[in-house]
Amino acid sequence: MKDSLSRFRGLGVAVITPFLPDGKIDFPALERLIEDLVRKRVDYLVALGTTSESPTLSPEEKRDVVRCVAAVNDGRLPLVMGVGGPNTLGVARDMEASDSLPVDAFLSVAPYYNKPSQEGLFEHFKFLSQHAPRPIILYNVPGRTSCNVDAATTMRIAQECPNVIGIKEASGKMKQIMNLLNHKPENFLVISGDDMITLPLMAVGMDGLISVVANAFPAEMANMVHLAMNDQFIKARLYHDRLFNLMQACFQEGNPSGIKAVLSVQGKLHNRLRLPNVPVTPALYEKIEQLVKL
Repeated sequence: MKDSLSRFRGLGVAVITPFLPDGKIDFPALERLIEDLVRKRVDYLVALGTTSESPTLSPEEKRDVVRCVAAVNDGRLPLVMGVGGPNTLGVARDMEASDSLPVDAFLSVAPYYNKPSQEGLFEHFKFLSQHAPRPIILYNVPGRTSCNVDAATTMRIAQECPNVIGIKEASGKMKQIMNLLNHKPENFLVISGDDMITLPLMAVGMDGLISVVANAFPAEMANMVHLAMNDQFIKARLYHDRLFNLMQACFQEGNPSGIKAVLSVQGKLHNRLRLPNVPVTPALYEKIEQLVKL
């Protein structure tokens, strides 16, 4: 499975789920978004991640979203599907049930709510590794799960779970991330899950980014990541600096509320979310409007 690594280096996009004013999925808007991403040099797509509001989607809607993304993509880019949760057996069953879908890997978040020990986290991903029909990218985002996968546990997973090919690291713990980068196996990806700190993390060895902001600025984010991958950090910083204030605004009132406001300003979709997520405040929307126009 480790030969899959090269497909997931560079820029991945955590694709949003657009909704119509009546709350149903806006599939035409999703189709346009995917075509735009594919044409603007992103490296792979991630459906049903956090940014997709996946907890608010029914099982049928999740399958429809993946099928829509896959149909528009038409095999041009690798496709990752988010499958995660607090029930290890349930996650394994969902992965096995997704075997017929045209996806290349799973993104699986650390189990939330249960707050397992590091041993429990290891056993969770070991079990998934043994049962998943596709490679797995572990997703560490303790700000949402209240559960941090520390560097030692990640390295143990990397060494003992061959079907786990990498980690999306969104802990924001710089020492932890650098420790992981310094000691991980060579054939294991470490991918940023935080747009704002990706550039400095790539300077110390990260393999790329799964981005939120790239939904709205795919070409700019792709340029930043690809330049950094080629050690052209002065040029990459131009894109980072241009978008940094907008990145901050995107996450000021939570994700995906911010990025949907940006896409709404761009005229790409309705500024509609599903509860408990709500649109950003009018003041922040106005600020985002000004930043988009810069």
